[in-house]
Amino acid sequence: MGLSIRAYARHRGVSHVAVKKAIDTGRITPLADGTLDPEKADLEWAQNTLISRKKTPESPKANTPKPSQEPAETFSAPPPSSNTSLLQARTANEVVKAQTNKVRLAQLKGELVDRSQAIAHVFKLARAERDAWMSWPSRISSQMAADLDIDAHALHVALEEQVRQHLKELAEIQPRVD
Repeated sequence: MGLSIRAYARHRGVSHVAVKKAIDTGRITPLADGTLDPEKADLEWAQNTLISRKKTPESPKANTPKPSQEPAETFSAPPPSSNTSLLQARTANEVVKAQTNKVRLAQLKGELVDRSQAIAHVFKLARAERDAWMSWPSRISSQMAADLDIDAHALHVALEEQVRQHLKELAEIQPRVD
């Protein structure tokens, strides 16, 4: 059995609110009965607290922290039961911010294409290609029939049937747009 939250706060020289906040954000983990092991909690407090937020021992305000002086958290902290430390969570948050800024910069430079516009453009090109193939038998069948000396209508029907069959096969292909 360890120290209560208030007793640990006296041990650390901070308010019990600061200890509760440390527990809620996952910087320190209580024992199963809700108490705190002072050695373990001191170690976790040191590992999971940023240097800029640590109080210097010679500071006169070290024993009287004010909750309003601490910066507001801008991320959702992991639950206390997870193995993710506060420092790891903040590092992950910074990585996500960097990736977001990289995408924004690429967008501003015009290096990115809007996905919905690209899909619409590809659809338009495919539709134009299909329409060109659909009109091809009627344009070419009479010339081919004259060259081959066969019935123009029969050739037109045969070409149109083969083109439709080919386009039907192409329509069954499902391209992935990732």
